[in-house]
Amino acid sequence: MTEHPTEPQTGSPTEREIASDVVLCLPGGRLNPDAVGWSRAPVHDTSGIGRGLRGLGRNKRWEYWAVVTPEHVVALTTSALDYAALHQVWVWDRASGEEVDAVAIAPLSGSATLPGRLGDGPVRSRTRAVAIAVDEGPGGTRLRARTSRVDLDVTVARPEGHELLGVVVPWSDRRFQYTVKDVGRPAAGALRVDGVAHEVAAGAWAVLDHGRGRWPYRAAWQWGVGFGHGVDAAGVRHEVAVQLGGTWTRQGPTTENGVFVDGRLHKLHDELDWTFDRGDHTAPWRVRGERLDLAFVPAHDRVSRTQLGVVASSTHQCFGTWSGRVTTDDGGRLDMDGLDGWAEDVAQRW
Repeated sequence: MTEHPTEPQTGSPTEREIASDVVLCLPGGRLNPDAVGWSRAPVHDTSGIGRGLRGLGRNKRWEYWAVVTPEHVVALTTSALDYAALHQVWVWDRASGEEVDAVAIAPLSGSATLPGRLGDGPVRSRTRAVAIAVDEGPGGTRLRARTSRVDLDVTVARPEGHELLGVVVPWSDRRFQYTVKDVGRPAAGALRVDGVAHEVAAGAWAVLDHGRGRWPYRAAWQWGVGFGHGVDAAGVRHEVAVQLGGTWTRQGPTTENGVFVDGRLHKLHDELDWTFDRGDHTAPWRVRGERLDLAFVPAHDRVSRTQLGVVASSTHQCFGTWSGRVTTDDGGRLDMDGLDGWAEDVAQRW
């Protein structure tokens, strides 16, 4: 049965753009109202998350990188959830369909190093089974990861003028989330799986999901990403990336929706209507909004389920292609076909 897990809503064109540095948390630990809005650069200082006893058990911090090549998808996760840290390196071979997965769960958060502000320090996962290192440099971000079967060393370039999408979503002054989605940055380097070397070169790109916040116990979301090319009304070809969210922002004043055209962000202010089949996530998806109408055709469903007492999660991350149209800030129309990427459906108790 086809489901509509989100309801289309009228967007708020008054979503506030933040262009200068701001702290996420007030001195007492509550949300700073001046931090609510969206940005094109990482202007939020989130160092209050995970510090001291404020919000203990509700603090969630993570760094998720995905590197997409014509042959593989590699995902790196460093996360600290207060009571535990979860680290993961996952590789999908597009040709064979094989998934290589290494997960390490450690008590508390001592095995994770996560900066209080994006780019202000290294990211580290330090366990025997999974080691991850993320370091910022003058022209980009170096990603390194090691497991018993995988070795990755990739640099993700930061092109001049490239913008990202940062958003603060409040549920209350005690529960809120700051996320950065950085989509479509070129990647180059090397991947080794079971001793076999694979070059990460032409056509490879990367996505960052940077998260800091205090979440309710139950949460659900959809997330869609695509990268490729679109054509405008004059027939001119543009580099295009899409960033789409659903469900988790529904009760707030901000969304995490946008399209990047030649590196510049065009913010989409409305909630999107996601249509897909929870009985068959490999069936086609549809995502629509006031300025966007996209279809997604999955080719592979990455299924992950966890049940650890009061902590549980269910994830369907479907990889495939996006097509459709979007209206840019100046009212122009872009038609897209065959954008590589994914759409996911997640339910969490954490």
